[in-house]
Amino acid sequence: MFALIDCNNFYVSCERVFNPSLNGRPVIVLSNNDGCAISRSDEAKKLGIPMGAPIFKYKSLIDKHKIVVLSSNYPLYADMSHRVMNIISGFTPDMEIYSIDEAFLKFRGYENYDLFTLASLMRNKILKWTGIPTSVGIAPTKSLAKLANKVARKFPVQTNDVYLLDSDNKRLKSLTYFKPNDIWGIGKRLTRRLEYIGCKNALDFVNLPEQWVKSNFSVVELKIQQELKGISNLNLESIKLKKSIATTRSFDKPVCDLDKLKERVSTFSLSCAEKLRRQNSISNVIIVFIRSNFFRKDLKQHSCSRVITLPYPTNSSFVLNNYALKAVEEMFQSNVSYKKAGVIVTSLSPSDNYQLGIFENEDYRHKPLMKIIDHINSKYGDKIKLANQDLTKKWKMKQEFLSPSYTTRLSDIIRIR
Repeated sequence: MFALIDCNNFYVSCERVFNPSLNGRPVIVLSNNDGCAISRSDEAKKLGIPMGAPIFKYKSLIDKHKIVVLSSNYPLYADMSHRVMNIISGFTPDMEIYSIDEAFLKFRGYENYDLFTLASLMRNKILKWTGIPTSVGIAPTKSLAKLANKVARKFPVQTNDVYLLDSDNKRLKSLTYFKPNDIWGIGKRLTRRLEYIGCKNALDFVNLPEQWVKSNFSVVELKIQQELKGISNLNLESIKLKKSIATTRSFDKPVCDLDKLKERVSTFSLSCAEKLRRQNSISNVIIVFIRSNFFRKDLKQHSCSRVITLPYPTNSSFVLNNYALKAVEEMFQSNVSYKKAGVIVTSLSPSDNYQLGIFENEDYRHKPLMKIIDHINSKYGDKIKLANQDLTKKWKMKQEFLSPSYTTRLSDIIRIR
């Protein structure tokens, strides 16, 4: 049997742990630079705040219902996630951390255990030790476990936040209740195709002939259908190295100056290079993009990107930075207020096993130099920068509603009087 344990409204729940006055009140947590809603309490959902809502469009609704607005506090959320996952790992060694607030478990050898009681014990322990509420869905396959979790989340009183989908009757009933877009792995485009052929719920999708699904969709959809039938073909996945690494940010203020834009992109390229070295990878391709604010229709708009195939694979900050800055110079247009930029490194390979070039290779001095720079920056905190970076200014996101980092900064620890 598989289980999916999901933290309810995770970012909001983390804030409520250290600020109990938020309990029972509508709360939303915003994305980078306080842009869009990325986590909502149940109270905020009922008031009509959708996921991804641009905050400026809902200001009147926020003021009317006195909705509490908070900036994203990622250090706090990451630390709380680590604590939750540590507790979960004590119940079974077979575990896949699916996201910051979700984990799949496999109960192998638990045939004589009461899984409902075990799952209840797990979520009660998480609630007691961290204060984070969770929901648990248990089923014979990962896809059904995801669906069972939705049932537990939808009917917390009837299920006690734990739903065990252990019979064919329960499976058919759950499939009838949910629409195609509620199925894990089925997006909006596929949902429209399924609705077009008359699939009103998940059970209609399951009842489609397997050969027809295989012919008209792909092997992915066929696997999902089999999973929903109770045939397990998706196992737990081990932690894998990232296939691409991105550093993208929206600016707190529009950037019209080329030098300032290059300074930003330089910082992003260095961040990507550090992440590459941290996972012992090198990149063959770098993508750079710049973008204006499309919400400001009154301003000149421009969006552009460059894909650069590097002459040799690298994780050197110098090399990646040089190519990123050349791309920005080519794309930049005057009289445009740029709101966002980013650097993505992809086509990754291991740094200890790659193809050398015949005519051109990386300067052999870069590797030991990068190692020393990473060590110094890790120990003393980003003290070494490139010359084109602002040595005095530390770029920060716009976070006007940021809560303290209760668990990751000594000065923010709660004091009890």
